Amino acid sequence: MDYYQKSLELHDRHKGKLSVELKVPLKDKDDLSLAYTPGVAEPCREIARDPENAYKYTIKGNSVAVITDGSAVLGLGNIGGLAGLPVMEGKAALFKEFAGIDAYPICLNVQNVDQTIATIKNISTGFGGINLEDFKAPECFAIEAALQNIGIPVMHDDQHGTAVVVLAALINALKVVGKTKEQVKIVLNGAGAAGIGVSKLLIAYGFAADKMILLDSKGTIYLGREDLADNPAKSELAAMTNVEKTTGSLTEAIAGADIFIGVSVKDAVSPAMVKSMNAGAIVIAMANPDPEILPSAAHEAGAAVVATGRSDFPNQVNNVLVFPGMFRGALDARAVQITLKMKLAAAQALAELVATPNADMILPSPLDRNVVPAVAAAVMSAVE
Repeated sequence: MDYYQKSLELHDRHKGKLSVELKVPLKDKDDLSLAYTPGVAEPCREIARDPENAYKYTIKGNSVAVITDGSAVLGLGNIGGLAGLPVMEGKAALFKEFAGIDAYPICLNVQNVDQTIATIKNISTGFGGINLEDFKAPECFAIEAALQNIGIPVMHDDQHGTAVVVLAALINALKVVGKTKEQVKIVLNGAGAAGIGVSKLLIAYGFAADKMILLDSKGTIYLGREDLADNPAKSELAAMTNVEKTTGSLTEAIAGADIFIGVSVKDAVSPAMVKSMNAGAIVIAMANPDPEILPSAAHEAGAAVVATGRSDFPNQVNNVLVFPGMFRGALDARAVQITLKMKLAAAQALAELVATPNADMILPSPLDRNVVPAVAAAVMSAVE
């Protein structure tokens, strides 16, 4: 199937993927008087008296704003907020379908950190949570950090959703190859939002930071690399990883690695690179829509476990395994933040849904209806 052409036809036929539906009837005068004036004045008065009543009388407790500035959309780059709207609609559709959450796509026509923060703060009142989507690094880090104390959970899914599903995949992949998190060498190609988020969560889980090497478009990241001075996120990881200060390209870095994680570009990894990895190599190639290396090529080169972001290959590493359940749990628990403890709990719950991991199944299917309840329950149990 030509997914690109068929997707155009679907979006054209339906004029997008979302609509708004009523929960209450509006058939007669009494209906109007209850849903609108004069009756609506009473819940307004109750909320003015106690803002917590918004969770009782409005949609706030089950609503999430899916917000983007369009600066880093999928593998398309900086295409702007309007062009990112189909992705935000899709995200909102997934929230509704898998977690029953009413999500609203909001596309900003500004790419300025201070203005973005102010805008989100000002519109956050009517929502129970904020899902930040497709904001480029390093701006995304500052935006998310500034929104952590607005009273509702805010999560940049490109960082944390990706990180949680990768961690779950690795928990099970290590079982398949018989290795431990403490012994493996990890090479991560791509040091944007996803790469930084994945690295931090893996380290928090117990993977050895000193056995991890990150690469950006200029090569390996290491302490003392001059051009990192103005990038606090990369500098923080440079101080913990690549202790041997390996320099050069991915070719040099990947030799002797146990795990490759790609959040970069198509064809970044060659079969020769996979051959240079240790026996029992794990390859998680998430470049979208085409991975760093195709699974067939990676397996032929000796990889034991291969995962991509695509649904037409085994082991799809997809954020839909995380964000619906993450927000379902956070909303139901009335959490005010998405914490590290919640993310670790979500990853463990996701991994445990695969009772007997094997090379072709280290993650549950995104269509598995057990995923959201399991992740939500784990998140709720981790709320402090």
